[in-house]
Amino acid sequence: MTITPEEIIEFWFSNRVKPLRFRSTPAFDREITEKYYSLWNEAGQGAYNSWQQTPRGALALVIIFDQFPLHMFRGDARSFSTESLAQKVAYQAIKQHFDTELTAEEKSFLYIPFMHSESLADQERSVDLYEAAGLTDNLRWARHHREIIRRFGRFPHRNRVLGRTSTPDEIDYLYSNKAFHG
Repeated sequence: MTITPEEIIEFWFSNRVKPLRFRSTPAFDREITEKYYSLWNEAGQGAYNSWQQTPRGALALVIIFDQFPLHMFRGDARSFSTESLAQKVAYQAIKQHFDTELTAEEKSFLYIPFMHSESLADQERSVDLYEAAGLTDNLRWARHHREIIRRFGRFPHRNRVLGRTSTPDEIDYLYSNKAFHG
């Protein structure tokens, strides 16, 4: 089956999918797995590297590497296994000014790998990108994520699935009403 970047973008930005992106259901997670697991796996092995040469191709790869695994592997360490690939694609796309050719909503997903990073430098980049683009709702979340990384140096809500031991401060945070659970 041949798939194009446009098909990924049309799916991800469709009116049906928009409400499910951050409030998923088990059925939607299964749908992504059934439709896109092979694509994700092949992309991770470099089969779609040529997509990085266009703004929409790069965006499609970021969605495949950053967003799809969160649905396909919910509650599993593999959820985060291709984040670094998403960050590399996003970094190169921004370096080539591809983000200037995307809509505001598309930009928000091109930038999201930096918000998902456990690097403070990436978190700073995330805040700067959303601020410069005037994406105020995303900026609010970027600042929130940055503060978690500033405080803990990582996302405590990932500790269990990544096999990391939580510190007492992280445990207190996770049981507080301010906790972010991903």
